[in-house]
Amino acid sequence: MENDKLYSRLQSEKFIISGPCALENYDVVMKIAEKIKTFSEKYDFSYIFKGSFDKANRTSIKSYRGPGLDEGLKILSKVKTELELPVTTDVHEPNQASVVGEIVDIIQIPAFLCRQTDLLVSSAKTNRIINIKKAQFIGGEGMQYPAQKITDSGNKKVMLTERGTMFGLGNLIVDFRQIIEMKKLNFPVILDVTHSLQKPGSLGSATGGQSYYANALTAVGNALKVNGYFFETHPEPNSALSDGPNMIDLSKIETTIKIALGIESY
Repeated sequence: MENDKLYSRLQSEKFIISGPCALENYDVVMKIAEKIKTFSEKYDFSYIFKGSFDKANRTSIKSYRGPGLDEGLKILSKVKTELELPVTTDVHEPNQASVVGEIVDIIQIPAFLCRQTDLLVSSAKTNRIINIKKAQFIGGEGMQYPAQKITDSGNKKVMLTERGTMFGLGNLIVDFRQIIEMKKLNFPVILDVTHSLQKPGSLGSATGGQSYYANALTAVGNALKVNGYFFETHPEPNSALSDGPNMIDLSKIETTIKIALGIESY
């Protein structure tokens, strides 16, 4: 029932999902979660903490992937209980869904895996909210089919996330038409600002990014009346173990949040 209430709230109120790309350690995680929570209380918005226990699609096999399932869920559980925040993380394999669903409030389906039927069905059966990220190769109208795999499995709590479309080698672009198309499907639509600013593989064995466009893209999302935003943030993006170039510095994210909420203009 609590999960149903959360989904109802996210359907009607603007919300923000934010955290580091990959979970690093308890201290870094809590520093981020506590800071964003203070903003959620100051500006009155719903906040969901996000962190990945495993980044299974890193550019290089040598890249940091995360603390793993067991340790990652321990960290997420502490954030949830100690700070009384809803939490979300992504799953990559069908057998992870039931275990992750015991802890998180929202299960995230990675963009590259949004067509994987077994992953979608197993996630749906947890009866948690399912946030499906739109693949870089799918149009907005095409997201009706991943969503239908969830709803046909008995779970109506679906959200859809825009995270950019491939535009040439090493570039992503947010095509605002795809957000409009997803909004027609009558599910909450999220703009993942920071992943949309990635430059995949542009650093050779790692992904680059253009975080300096975050505020501008957030303003565009506000104009399109998206339901929520996804911001990856870190106290020291340059030393982050994953996605540093496209993450927003924690010391600067308040401005981005104010733009998202319409409190401040870009």
